[in-house]
Amino acid sequence: MKRSRNVKIVATLGPASETYETIRALHEAGADVFRLNMSHGSHEEIAEKYRIIRQVEQDLESSIAILADLQGPKLRVGVFANGSEELEEGAKFRLDLDEAEGDATRVCLPHPEIFQALENGAHLLVNDGKIRLTVENCGADFADCIVENGGTISNRKGVNVPDVFLPLAALSEKDREDLEFVCQLGVDWLALSFVQRAKDVFEAKGLADGRASVLSKIEKPQAVEQFAEILDASDGIMVARGDLGVELPVAAVPPIQKRLVRKCRAAAKPVIVATQMLESMIESPMPTRAEVSDVATAIYEGTDAIMLSAESAAGQYPIEAVQTMDKVATEVEVDPTYTQIIAASRTAKGDSIADGIVAAAREIAEKTDIKAICCFTQSGTTALLTARERPGVPIMALTPLHRTARRLALSWGCNCVVIPGQERFKGAVVSAARAARAGGFAEAGDQIVVTAGVPFNVPGTTNILRVAPCDERLIYSLDPE
Repeated sequence: MKRSRNVKIVATLGPASETYETIRALHEAGADVFRLNMSHGSHEEIAEKYRIIRQVEQDLESSIAILADLQGPKLRVGVFANGSEELEEGAKFRLDLDEAEGDATRVCLPHPEIFQALENGAHLLVNDGKIRLTVENCGADFADCIVENGGTISNRKGVNVPDVFLPLAALSEKDREDLEFVCQLGVDWLALSFVQRAKDVFEAKGLADGRASVLSKIEKPQAVEQFAEILDASDGIMVARGDLGVELPVAAVPPIQKRLVRKCRAAAKPVIVATQMLESMIESPMPTRAEVSDVATAIYEGTDAIMLSAESAAGQYPIEAVQTMDKVATEVEVDPTYTQIIAASRTAKGDSIADGIVAAAREIAEKTDIKAICCFTQSGTTALLTARERPGVPIMALTPLHRTARRLALSWGCNCVVIPGQERFKGAVVSAARAARAGGFAEAGDQIVVTAGVPFNVPGTTNILRVAPCDERLIYSLDPE
């Protein structure tokens, strides 16, 4: 499905968006990727959503990426005898391993790993950071704290520990079961929560075993510190600003977002900016001006994708939220300032033949009357390198593999087309011309740039670039052999 913009839209599915009619409408409105939140719903419910997405894909003949977001370990306090308590600023409060019901002075924190890692002076954040505790004294089974920011604490509220590395695996037992289940289903991407180091990513990739690409969620300060190694290990990145904004000062999040997006682009790996992008649209048909500016900022930064969470999963206006993102993206990308920013942030990267080919393709397309860059790709690498260049003309990613086309649906500017495998370059050029005309990217008489690797069907062999007419008779007359 041809879009009028290059940035992709990720829509989370949930109670507000689980029928065929709604999912199809979301895709037609602009959703390129559907996120399945493994924190909610049974395997049977997840499988049904997956089935519907693939049915929509088949009915609309459009490659759709499916992202399964693993829950990760959840750190929560225990329960209170009264259900909740009010913590006053300056009061003392103990966290321990005693499973007895809590009161205004203590509560169980059933995670011995936290106590093993805590140090005096460390902070614990409860209920998305609304309550802030400072550790005064701690041991193997307790932490005596001072309440810095008070408030209501209630049963099973989440706990964040921003100051220390926690000796916890990113994959819980539930995550391992979910990972195997969704890989057998056939999802294209796995989002890995609670990433603290590259080792966490390697573990998930080993379990996925090539069945799905792994995208690391950056939501902890330790992940920001270890980002270079995590990026190198990952297939993609999600800047999860919600948890990141809890564990770090909120003022630190925007510059971190900007840095991470640029590093992902330089590495030719897709990056999603996520959380609270149009949150007011959960209940309102119109976003706030600040939310629109937030979405626009991420697009100006060059992100591959922007994401809706509760807005499309549980909100009252899921389709309108996608339409809003689509309109903002379309408006930003025709702004001359956007072109200038993208060009100014383009960084030379890599010294391989493939790097040179895609850079040349972008430059030729921008300096001459080229309608599209058509790249033949087996694994998706050539398309990702082309997307890194952020060319001013459409990218057509041509592949014989449905799996590759679906994974590329997350990447900036990639219009994915599944075509039969090619044996000779001339036939590939003819196929590219046909695909460009059929997709509405070019007409007979127009010119396209075609990149490919010979021999065909071998990943990582991009070594040919050709400017070709979108007219098969001209192709054959120029290259009659």
